[in-house]
Amino acid sequence: MPEPMGFFTDTTICIGCKACEVACKNWNQLPARAGGVAEMSGQSYDNTLRLDGLHWRHVAFIEQFEEAYDGRWLMMSDVCKHCVQAGCLEVCPTGAIIRTEFDTVVIQSDVCNGCRACIAACPFGVIDMNPVSGTAQKCTLCYDRLSAGLEPACSQACPTDSIQFGTVEELRRRAQGRVDQLQGQGESRARLYGADPEGPLGGLNAFFLLVDEPEVYGLPREPELPSARLAGSGAMSVLGGMVVGVLGLLGLRKHRMDENVRTGADARAS
Repeated sequence: MPEPMGFFTDTTICIGCKACEVACKNWNQLPARAGGVAEMSGQSYDNTLRLDGLHWRHVAFIEQFEEAYDGRWLMMSDVCKHCVQAGCLEVCPTGAIIRTEFDTVVIQSDVCNGCRACIAACPFGVIDMNPVSGTAQKCTLCYDRLSAGLEPACSQACPTDSIQFGTVEELRRRAQGRVDQLQGQGESRARLYGADPEGPLGGLNAFFLLVDEPEVYGLPREPELPSARLAGSGAMSVLGGMVVGVLGLLGLRKHRMDENVRTGADARAS
């Protein structure tokens, strides 16, 4: 059985070149949006804007400037997190979403019925419909390449090694060493997101090194499984049913009392 494989993305050395985006679309033969003539977003240099069924990699550009020359750029190549406890896998009604021998999460397009349940279940907004196939799609961590002993296309194309591929155990050690290095150099904000196996969702097989709050990068601070709210929502449903039942009984009782009053009045009148 192979060891769990994944990505460690060091956002501090991402240069925003989008080589990963291009490599991903090229290898997976993902079509261009709007026939390749999409309008510019006007949001910095980010015209992809988000992950979806046509973009399985997204390089985010975050500008933090007080004045023209006073600030910094944050860049991050976002991707499916291949959660150890995956919400999408939890809700899929057809078994289209599977966990592979590499501990990655893959959607089988030939089994997907396009119900969109996985889209709502993903706390990261990773999954979306591919308008060409009519099915939900996302990063597969290049399952076909892994099966052939090859590195995923995005990490192989990254010129700065911001996207690193390997066993999750080795990547965690490497990532912690990088955090220690940055903090030793005075970058006190350096932190890992998703690397803790005891953290939310049992840890992420694709995790990140950040130098600001997760929300700045568009990442939820405490991602949750859909089932996390099941007990609370179930209790509220039961309580709501009880309230409706009580109101129904009260209404029925009032209706009978009104009937009795009308019957008595009719009897007296006659």
